[in-house]
Amino acid sequence: MRTAFRAPLARALGLGSAHSGSGHWWLQRLTAIALVPLTGWLIWFLVQLSRLPHSEMLTWLARPWQAGLLLAYLVTAGFHAALGLQVVIEDYVHHPALKLTALIGVRLGMGGVVLVGVAALIRIIATGGAG
Repeated sequence: MRTAFRAPLARALGLGSAHSGSGHWWLQRLTAIALVPLTGWLIWFLVQLSRLPHSEMLTWLARPWQAGLLLAYLVTAGFHAALGLQVVIEDYVHHPALKLTALIGVRLGMGGVVLVGVAALIRIIATGGAG
């Protein structure tokens, strides 16, 4: 005789034993899909920047369209990396205190990296690329 351990509503919604996780999965997939064109743009952008002198590079970065795409890349890539590292830590770190410390460290670290990138971009935009 087989016994169902999940409520009928949980089975219908496809929720697992943790009652969550599908949101995390969807966010990771959505950020991955968003990163495909953004990474293509970033590669093209970096190739273009490598040909310019520093002053023109800053002027180009200060343009709204380029700055907006770079901001979107920074935020999306940082969020995607944090989600991926969270999964790795949850799957492979088994000591509760070490797991919590690592999860907090990843959130703070990725948040800090994104904030530094956004602050640098805001500074470039505020100066109009004058350096």
